[in-house]
Amino acid sequence: MRRGKRNLNPEEQELWARVTETAIPMPLRAKVKIVDKPPTRTKVADPVSPRSIRSFKLGERAASKTAKHNLAPSLDQHLVNAPVAMDKKAFTRLKQGKLSPEARLDLHGMTLDQAHPRLNRFILDAHAQGKRLVLVITGKGKSRDDNGPIPTRLGVLRHQVPNWFQKHPLKPLILQVTQASQKHGGSGAYYVYLRRTR
Repeated sequence: MRRGKRNLNPEEQELWARVTETAIPMPLRAKVKIVDKPPTRTKVADPVSPRSIRSFKLGERAASKTAKHNLAPSLDQHLVNAPVAMDKKAFTRLKQGKLSPEARLDLHGMTLDQAHPRLNRFILDAHAQGKRLVLVITGKGKSRDDNGPIPTRLGVLRHQVPNWFQKHPLKPLILQVTQASQKHGGSGAYYVYLRRTR
């Protein structure tokens, strides 16, 4: 036996009124017209005979060597291209290792946190003492496996120290920075030519 609609009691009516107040109406959908299309027949490709496949060796087109990571130019490479701010004759003699540094700082084995304040103190003191040419030794860095997905540079200090030269408080004191000659450490050291004290 089918029941008829039951009327809601006042408590149910109040509850239903609360629900309908919070309900958000759904947008009306556009009516879609359905058109019956006859199924299209697709051509079945001819089966490939085993004789038509060219013989090959597994990996024959693979690169023979692993690709090197393409890193952005390092800061010391930017130093090579930096304009010469000091006397050109003196700069040539400096590059050839014919000028002797008046002081030297060796940062070998230090962490970045240890090396940064030591470098700042060294350059500030050398400038205050009226020294013009100092040598900062960073080392070339330890060799390590570089076949991972994230490229790493060899020698963290070697690549970070030129960045520190370009920042306060060192930048206003420095006239020229260049890689040292082999006689003074080569690519593991920098000549720092300081401005004159006033």
